[in-house]
Amino acid sequence: MAKPGASRTLPKSIEDLQGLLSEQRYIADRNLATVIYLSLQMGRPLFLEGEAGVGKTEVAKVLAAGLGAPLIRLQCYEGLDIHQAVYDWNYTRQMLHIRLLEARGEQPDEAELFGPEFLLRRPLLEAIDSQGGIPPVLLIDEIDRSDAAFEAYLLEVLSDFQVTIPEIGTITAGQRPQVVITSNRTREVHDALKRRCLYHWIDYPSFEKELEIVRAQVPQAAEALARQVTAVVQSLRDRSLYKRPGVAETLDWLGALVTLGAKEVDQAVFEATMGALLKTEEDVAAMRGVAAAELLEQAKLHG
Repeated sequence: MAKPGASRTLPKSIEDLQGLLSEQRYIADRNLATVIYLSLQMGRPLFLEGEAGVGKTEVAKVLAAGLGAPLIRLQCYEGLDIHQAVYDWNYTRQMLHIRLLEARGEQPDEAELFGPEFLLRRPLLEAIDSQGGIPPVLLIDEIDRSDAAFEAYLLEVLSDFQVTIPEIGTITAGQRPQVVITSNRTREVHDALKRRCLYHWIDYPSFEKELEIVRAQVPQAAEALARQVTAVVQSLRDRSLYKRPGVAETLDWLGALVTLGAKEVDQAVFEATMGALLKTEEDVAAMRGVAAAELLEQAKLHG
């Protein structure tokens, strides 16, 4: 059923790929750019692990935008199964069709009822059976939240890039999607899945890299404020917190400060806005008062 379509133009070098990502305001270091480049050139799925908010999901988004490809996203969760991930049947439409045939005095044909026009295409089938054009980027987000049974099913899909529907047959990808799988490592993903992929761990960025990200994503922020915000977040990650802030929180916090017209972060401003940065009551409580003052002093060393 898959139809061959236009092939995408891939970056010719790691530097070209970094430029493509930079155009989408994504700052990738050499190691990350290398594994993305190899994944594209070799047609291998890319498996990205790291703490929440470090930019794993964004890789798939900016790749799709940079390559001019459709982005198909499968958000994983506990209990995810084939009916939500691959395909299902439109039972309501089937029943209406049966009633229409009966009203005409005709008998429904099972093969007709389970034809393509009654098929609900979920993300995995959409990606494998893409209808022409540039091959899509398939994002399988937070695979660690799914069950082992779904992970096992995914092994088969990624091995042959095909889906078998008993009533229709086997559908094989005419053009393989570029697959990006992410995990926050809330549980270990089976080695068999990782072996089918190129692997990379995305860590929290250094001060210099995070400042570069901040400048790219929030260009309207004053340089002094951008540096101070980056320094505060870097210092905050050194603290014993329930949930350390990721780059996403850095950007949210800076955006909030820009919205408020803040020129710098003092203790009052920090305590009033840290809900954009810290996401648990325990962490918020721990960073008030003396702890907030100490943090701002420590941040001066980072900046």
